[in-house]
Amino acid sequence: MKRRRVLRALLAAAAAALVGIAAVHVAARLVPLPDDFFTPGSQVVAFEDGSFAHVFLSPDDKWRIPVRLAEVDPAYLQALLRLEDKRFYQHGGVDVAAVLRAAITNLSRGRVVSGASTLTMQLVRVREVRPRSLGSKVVEAFRALQLEARMSKAEILAAYLEYVPYGRNVEGLEAAALSYFGHRATALSAEEIATLLAVPQNPNARYPKAANKARLTEARDDIAARLVEWGALDGDAARLAEVRAAPVPVRLRAFPRLLPHAAYWLAARYPDRARIETTLQRGVQKQAEEALARSTSDLLNKDIHHGAVVVVEHETAKVRALVGSFDFFADAPGSQIAGFDVPRSPGSALKPFIYGLALDEGLVLPEHLVLDVPVAFGTYVPKNYDGRFSGLVRAEEALSRSLNVPFVNLLHEVGVDRFVGHLEAWGVGSLSQRPGYYGLSAAIGGMELTPLELAGLYTMLAHDGVYRDLRWLEDGAPTSGPAPSAPREVPGVRGLSSGAAFLVQRALRIKDRPDFPARRRFTGVPPHIHWKTGTSYGHRDAWAAGSGARHTAVVWLGNFDQSPSAHLVGAEAAGPVLFDVLEGLEAGAPPPEPEAPPKDLTRVEVCAYSGHLPGPGCPHTTWVWARRQAVPTAPCPYHVALDVDDATGLALTPECREGRAHHEERFLIWPARLRRWLAASARHAPQPPAFHPDCRGSVSDRPPRILSPGAGQLALLIPGVAAREQEIPLAAESASDQLSWFVDGRFLGTVRADEHLWWTPQPGRHLVVVTDEAGRSAEQAVSVRMGAGGDTGGTPP
Repeated sequence: MKRRRVLRALLAAAAAALVGIAAVHVAARLVPLPDDFFTPGSQVVAFEDGSFAHVFLSPDDKWRIPVRLAEVDPAYLQALLRLEDKRFYQHGGVDVAAVLRAAITNLSRGRVVSGASTLTMQLVRVREVRPRSLGSKVVEAFRALQLEARMSKAEILAAYLEYVPYGRNVEGLEAAALSYFGHRATALSAEEIATLLAVPQNPNARYPKAANKARLTEARDDIAARLVEWGALDGDAARLAEVRAAPVPVRLRAFPRLLPHAAYWLAARYPDRARIETTLQRGVQKQAEEALARSTSDLLNKDIHHGAVVVVEHETAKVRALVGSFDFFADAPGSQIAGFDVPRSPGSALKPFIYGLALDEGLVLPEHLVLDVPVAFGTYVPKNYDGRFSGLVRAEEALSRSLNVPFVNLLHEVGVDRFVGHLEAWGVGSLSQRPGYYGLSAAIGGMELTPLELAGLYTMLAHDGVYRDLRWLEDGAPTSGPAPSAPREVPGVRGLSSGAAFLVQRALRIKDRPDFPARRRFTGVPPHIHWKTGTSYGHRDAWAAGSGARHTAVVWLGNFDQSPSAHLVGAEAAGPVLFDVLEGLEAGAPPPEPEAPPKDLTRVEVCAYSGHLPGPGCPHTTWVWARRQAVPTAPCPYHVALDVDDATGLALTPECREGRAHHEERFLIWPARLRRWLAASARHAPQPPAFHPDCRGSVSDRPPRILSPGAGQLALLIPGVAAREQEIPLAAESASDQLSWFVDGRFLGTVRADEHLWWTPQPGRHLVVVTDEAGRSAEQAVSVRMGAGGDTGGTPP
């Protein structure tokens, strides 16, 4: 009976124990963890190779880097588990066998000589600091059960390695490896493993500093000996002797703080990413920083205080370097601004893309003669950088010389809105969305974009005209929008045809041009490098952008407060930095093979003088490259073949040459705008003979085109100033010799086509009509209003 009662009592106790254990486990699942049990760690910016470029303090001012188990040296993990918790993967947070062993050992010794805390319990102790007591042990055990119920073993181990203390404000294995040894925990020596295991047992007494050297050395050597004995650390007695002979660290190293502009910019852009894995390459970043640093002193002396460099590998569209300014830690205003993401006026740096679009649309060929003479678009009167004009110049030369007027004319043909639309499709997101916001000045810097955006455009040019979003995150995140959760390939879209890209690059490889840096006239540049510079209005920005065999680079120099400097000239300020970057990246690499013309180009016969398709008056022809699908169809407008009367030397038409002895001659004719410009400077243009009085004809069958007033022009009269002092010039482009002008049906006069006729305006809406000698005409509407404060009734003459 007594045995039965004892057995019944034991069974009841066992049942109660099982119920208690079950209740504890249920409670562990139901009772939530404190909201602040885990706190964010240090945000890290990494180079493409995985090495850390920049480490930020955590929100609670700790150096605590989240750990990825796959990146931890397996030898360290093996040693850790053998030393601290060899049954880690078998227990559920509390190692009952270890608890019983520790209890028996401590009771037999009469003091605490062995512990039973698992890694999970140690993680709890680190996160919730309590006095050492039995009650604390109970709470730690319960928290450990909570963690085991919510997290996998791998997650618990990673959390332990993130929060384990290493002295002062250094927490976690990765942070300790960087601070103690200057490298990550991916590959650790035996002495480093023993050191990293020794410090957490007594962090404040063992972390690296001179006063702790003896204690750290003793603890490290003891742990190393035990690990070697257990077989948890590779080596024998000789290896153990090497470990003991190795010095322990006696100071904490500084954490990586490289590329600060890019790091802070990325951290602000991706605040929820613990580790920002970039496409930046340490070597390329260093070369870009050094290229800018070599010029910094000279630039500061010239009142140029800020700059930026972007380098892209154009085959992959991966950003390889981001330099935000001269010195992030300088006291000068704006030193912390990431200049590569600040919109600025690009000057002439967008001209290659206007040229490329015009090539694609068949508006121009590289050999076309284009006008470089004064022109007005309403009140906008563009001028070249040096204030001079060339008259006629080939389109390719206009690009290589960066002439403004030809490209304002070309943008007028392409269309401003269409050009802006293309830029937006090519990743330029800093443009205004207001319709009609931009005008023709966009061709020469009348808009703003960032160095990153300009790098995207020039990367497209170098990559056969295919645009792809730039990639600065290793998972393929683009320049805009939310970062994707998984890697992806960035699709490409055709921005320019292969042929247009080829011809643009050909123009930008020309060396004998004004924006060739002076010092490079002696050292030269590799023949395959193509580049373009830009200088904004008022000398506020200097740009240089270009590409070599593998990389595209953009350099911007200026002042964030928009203050000007006479030295902010693209060729002389930014150009040398660009060439230093590109040549440094290609040093030692064999030059690429000459590029063959792409298949979408074909050879076409053109007038050797004008570059247009030959007409009957062209004396010589040549062959040039043109896009198969966009060969300009207009014949040469500069040559004409005329029948000339032998007796008078006057031109004849087919209708009036019968009965007259005549012969055919070829003549060169220049546009009226060119003749007008030449006449203004007392120079004369070649002129074909006038038509015989008995003949009514013209050297061209094209009607005149009104140049002034411009289409849709609104003229404002200044109150108090006589209307006759505010005359509007009437001018047209025509091959005819004489033009007749009418306003609202009233005849104003007849003048030579290369002359202006001045009209005294009156408020209201008017219709301007011009007629040539053959009766062909053109018309233009113009509105005239009084300025503020004026009388709507007009001003007396």
